[in-house]
Formats: sequence, structure tokens, C-alpha cells
Amino acid sequence: MGNNPQKSWTDFKLGLAFFISGVVGIFAGLQLWIWLQIPGVLLLAVGIFFAAKGYLGIFANRFSQTLSNLNAANNKAKHSNWKD
Repeated sequence: MGNNPQKSWTDFKLGLAFFISGVVGIFAGLQLWIWLQIPGVLLLAVGIFFAAKGYLGIFANRFSQTLSNLNAANNKAKHSNWKD
């Protein structure tokens, strides 16, 4: 999931756009026509799905980078000549 951070970032931005569109649809339904709220709720749900998928991908990538950096630091510390 975290192998392609650019795709995850694109998914997150797409989800955010759907989410904002859904919120606009819900509020427009309150003011204009109540049936606009149904597509607004659907867009909101799609937006949450894509944003969560993208966020999890971004998180997985950053978490794996952190683990790799910690592992590299531990290996470097093990092989150093530092004596207590």
C-alpha cells in the first residue's frame, strides 16, 4: 500500500475533492432542493473512502521509511568501534 506515495497522494487529493463536493451538495440541498443531499452523501462516502485509502498509503510509506532509518541506525551503531 505504501509502495507508491505519489499514487497515495493523488488518491488523498481525489478523496478530498469528493468530500468537499459532497459537503457542498449537502448544504446546497438544505438551501435549494432537498434531493441534492442524496448525491452529496454519496460523494461524501466516496470521498472518505479515497481519502482514507490515500492517507493509509502515505502513512505506510512514511512508517516503512522510519523503520528502515531506525534499522540502518541500529546496524551502524552495532558495527561502530564505540566502547563504553
